[in-house]
Amino acid sequence: MRNIVPKSGYYYPNKIGRIYLQAMEEVMGRNGLNALLNLTGLRQYIQEFPPDNLEREFDFSDFSNLNKGLDDIYGPRGGRGLALRGGRATFARGLKGFGALAGVGDLAFKVLPLATKVKIGLPAMARVFSQFSDQVTRVESFDDHHLYYIDRCPVCWGRESDRQICYVAVGLLQEGLRWVSGGLEFRVEELECIAAGAPACTFKIDKEPIK
Repeated sequence: MRNIVPKSGYYYPNKIGRIYLQAMEEVMGRNGLNALLNLTGLRQYIQEFPPDNLEREFDFSDFSNLNKGLDDIYGPRGGRGLALRGGRATFARGLKGFGALAGVGDLAFKVLPLATKVKIGLPAMARVFSQFSDQVTRVESFDDHHLYYIDRCPVCWGRESDRQICYVAVGLLQEGLRWVSGGLEFRVEELECIAAGAPACTFKIDKEPIK
């Protein structure tokens, strides 16, 4: 494949890579995923996904190349839809069980007011990525919205674009918020993207759920 993003030296744990590939298999089917892995030079994962451990060995470039491959195969619109679905399925399949998020699902958390759940849940998600991977993530809160920043982003690592392209992250945040809130949907919009020249990938999350 031409223009494969080179290795970054930054890593997700194998477990996140495994969950993501399982999610994409769910979304695309096995043949679709195999075609994507062939196109992106990741044939080693056709026979066996990354191991189910927390060793940081799944390079950001692998994650970025998979998302680039979706655009290459399906076009920007089709790739966007698959990436959003893949992000949601990634959270649903396993990320909700990660470390600091475990406490977000307990009974004491569930009885908190909605605004408090989201205010606690978003930074909890950010901490999981910052703690278990080389992704750098932080959250700021404002009157009517939160901003979720990814300062070192695997989704668009090494890519250049004239638009925001971190749809996997949007889908993951959407599903994470749905889980944290007990089934509500929130509007998540990527405002700025490193691939388009911004210093961080920045996502705006409305405090009020979608009516």
